[in-house]
Amino acid sequence: MGLVMRSIREILEELQNGTMDIETAMREIELTRVAEIDGLAIIDVNRERRTGVPEVIFAESKQPDALARIATEMLKRKGYALMTRMNEKKLAQIADRLGNAILETTGDEGHLTVLAHTPEWTPPTASGRVAIITAGTSDIVYAREAEAICKVMGVETMSFYDVGIAGIHRLVQPMQAINESSVNVVIVFAGMEGALPTVVASLVDIPVIGVPVPTGYGHGGHGETALMSMLQSCAPGLAVVNIGNGLGAGAFAALIAKQCKN
Repeated sequence: MGLVMRSIREILEELQNGTMDIETAMREIELTRVAEIDGLAIIDVNRERRTGVPEVIFAESKQPDALARIATEMLKRKGYALMTRMNEKKLAQIADRLGNAILETTGDEGHLTVLAHTPEWTPPTASGRVAIITAGTSDIVYAREAEAICKVMGVETMSFYDVGIAGIHRLVQPMQAINESSVNVVIVFAGMEGALPTVVASLVDIPVIGVPVPTGYGHGGHGETALMSMLQSCAPGLAVVNIGNGLGAGAFAALIAKQCKN
C-alpha cells in the first residue's frame, strides 16, 4: 500500500486491465475497511469514502504512546491525521515519532487542533464554502476544529472572530462579506447567553449552525445557558450542536456545502 488509500474502483480497474491479480485485489479491498493497531484501536480507514467525514483522533483522553501509534498508522494509510483537543505536552512527546510529517497546529496550548500530514499530501480540491463566526476570542479554539475538518473534507472557510452582540456594529462587515460571497453554510460560536446565532440566522438565507461555547459566569456559565438559548431560538433555519462541538459543526457544515454549487 502507498501513503494514501486507493478506492475500491481503482483496485477493480487494475484487476480489469490485468495489472493486478485477484488475490492481491481481494487483499487490498479488505485493507480499505479497517486497520487494527495491536489491539489498541481499530481505525475506520474507509469512513471518509463511506460517509464523507474522515476519522479524527480525539487526543484529550489518549496517552502519548497511543496517540503516536494511531497517528502513524493513519499517516501511512491516508497521508494525514487530524487530532483534536491536543495539548502542548502531548504534542511534544509524539512529534518525533511521526517521522517527516508536517504539523499544522492551531488553537492554544491546552486546546490544540493538529493536522499532521506527509509532505506529499494536499487537501482535496475545494468544493463549497463555509463561513465561521465567533462571538468572542475565547471561542476561537473551538472554531479551529471546524476550520480543520472543513480543510480535510475539501471545503473552503472564511472566518470572522470577536464579533459578538455586545458590540453589534462589529457584525456589519462580516455579514456584508458573507452576503457578497458564495457561502453555503454559516457556523456561529458563542458563549455567555449564546444569542449571536439567532441574530445571524435572522440576516441570511442559508443554513446556520450554532455552537454553544463553555464560557461565561456563575450559573450556566459552562455553556449550558448558551445551549438552552440556542435550542430555544426564535429564528427558523438554525441547527444546534452540543457544547463545544466545533468538530461536529464543521463536519455537518462541510457535508452541506459539498452538496451545493457555488
